[in-house]
Amino acid sequence: MTETTSHPTEVDPVARELLQSVVDTARAIFGAEASSIFLLDEKADELVFQAVSGQGEEFLVGTRFPAGRGIAGWVASTGEPMVVDDLSQNGSFARDLAESTKYVPDSLMAAPLLHSSGVLLGVLEVLDPSPQARSSLSELDLLSLFARQAATALRAVLDRRALRGTEVPAAALVLDGLDPADRAAGLRALDAVRDLLLAP
Repeated sequence: MTETTSHPTEVDPVARELLQSVVDTARAIFGAEASSIFLLDEKADELVFQAVSGQGEEFLVGTRFPAGRGIAGWVASTGEPMVVDDLSQNGSFARDLAESTKYVPDSLMAAPLLHSSGVLLGVLEVLDPSPQARSSLSELDLLSLFARQAATALRAVLDRRALRGTEVPAAALVLDGLDPADRAAGLRALDAVRDLLLAP
């Protein structure tokens, strides 16, 4: 089971903008109907919608679900990504939870948001990705890169909170203190976006 730890589920505007950019980009890259980021509230044992692009973006942010249910719950508990092409055949899919969001997908991709220390922060989901939206990277590899990008953004915000009261620009906090693996993951994600957007 993935290690978890308490961390804020209410993020500041800098974090919200970073996370929103992740879900917007993931949705565009995969040609999906929606993409979302959940943060884990360990104390309440819930997953909280923190950023949403596409279906449900007007009202889902802040909505909470039990952390042990659904595909997102499975990914959060195992720390493993998952791609499901037919959710009607998947026993982990919680249809009642999907119905409560007013959108029931047919297929889904999900990846854990893991801090570089291995601590689970949340889950990135992509709903109904287009079969035609492909890249040179495998779906899971590309999704995992975006999940790593989101986790890096969250880590920067947590560092920013620790330094609250100092005059440190947010951009510097995103860059400072990141280990080589985090920087490399971010660069790979940007390269993947660039290559896909420039592809004929």
